[in-house]
Amino acid sequence: MADREIRKKNFQTIESDPEELSRKIRTHRLKIFRNIIIAAGVLILTAAGIMLFLRLREYTAYTVSESIERSDTSATRFFAYADGVVKYSNDGATYTNAAGEEVWNQTYEMQEPMVDNCGDYLAFAEKGGSKVYILNRQGLQGEVETNMKIDRVRVAGQGTVAVLMEKDGVSNIRLYDKKGNNLVGGQIHLEKSGYPLDIALSDDAIKLAVSLLNISEGKVKTMIAFYNFGSVGQNEIDHMVSSYSYSDVVVPEIGFVSNNRMIAFGDTKVLIYEGTQKPAVEKEIKLDKEIKSVFYNQNYFGLINNNEDKENTRHMEIYDTKGSHVLSKDFAMDYSEVEFLTNNEICIRNDTQCLIYNTYGVKHFAYTFDVPLFQIIAGKSPLSYTFIMEGTTEKVRLK
Repeated sequence: MADREIRKKNFQTIESDPEELSRKIRTHRLKIFRNIIIAAGVLILTAAGIMLFLRLREYTAYTVSESIERSDTSATRFFAYADGVVKYSNDGATYTNAAGEEVWNQTYEMQEPMVDNCGDYLAFAEKGGSKVYILNRQGLQGEVETNMKIDRVRVAGQGTVAVLMEKDGVSNIRLYDKKGNNLVGGQIHLEKSGYPLDIALSDDAIKLAVSLLNISEGKVKTMIAFYNFGSVGQNEIDHMVSSYSYSDVVVPEIGFVSNNRMIAFGDTKVLIYEGTQKPAVEKEIKLDKEIKSVFYNQNYFGLINNNEDKENTRHMEIYDTKGSHVLSKDFAMDYSEVEFLTNNEICIRNDTQCLIYNTYGVKHFAYTFDVPLFQIIAGKSPLSYTFIMEGTTEKVRLK
């Protein structure tokens, strides 16, 4: 009883200050928040450091995670499509998904097959032939039959195709829907406009561009003509909404990199056009050397010419599609193919060698293979690739 009285006497009630308590709670919460921010910052910096290390490091070896044997003809070609690979040759095309499963197999007979790809859609045609096959991930969607020899074919993102054809010395351009129905078309009279070198179709199939070469009285002139098949073009003669003429310039290749932006690659200049309805010249890049190779995707374009440097015999310039310079690079390898991979890396290769540069100008991978190399496809992670070689397809990781 005495002990209980002592405890009661020692026990004291302390009145708390609500403002002081609130201040302490806020201070505690701020401390926790600050610690979280610091931890997150460390994680972000660590991740950025790892990514920078992976981007700046040069790899010269790899490990194989999966190998698939194949049997192909010598004329078989490959390219990345959707989540997998399309291979095609004279007798047909096959689409294989990321799991290595065959999704479709389209047969045809072509001496010189051509293919164009935009989004989900593919268009296969024979150079000098009369038939176009239109496919997407599900397989064949339609066919186009013509009574003229096909020279070029371009496909849009919803399956519309533009076909440049020739018969009896007269060129003809026609648009077909994905089922093969004729939408619109017209003739190009060589004596008036010139000889068509290339055509380009916008992703939405609204705009068509044509590069025309005219040689008269010993003078060379190129005209770039734009056609609009939307409401704006309905008010123009033959749907032509703008055209540009260039003396002493040959433009053998043109291409839309988006709905509203097209690039024309000439022998003395690169021309960048922009416009939602009536494309106009946005930028010119003058060239002082003969171009050996041109390659581009939706984000960048590249030019390669010969270099007088005896050690580095090739010179490469990379620009973004607005014409801003990205990088310059010299290299020595003799190559047969150059392209942007799906991750925007630059892949330069020949039958047995490859060089891969990133857009920082860093050599990411260099290797010499023991067997012929057909194609390199970028994977989803920074170090993963698919190597398509003679007889095998290998999924690899750089090391």
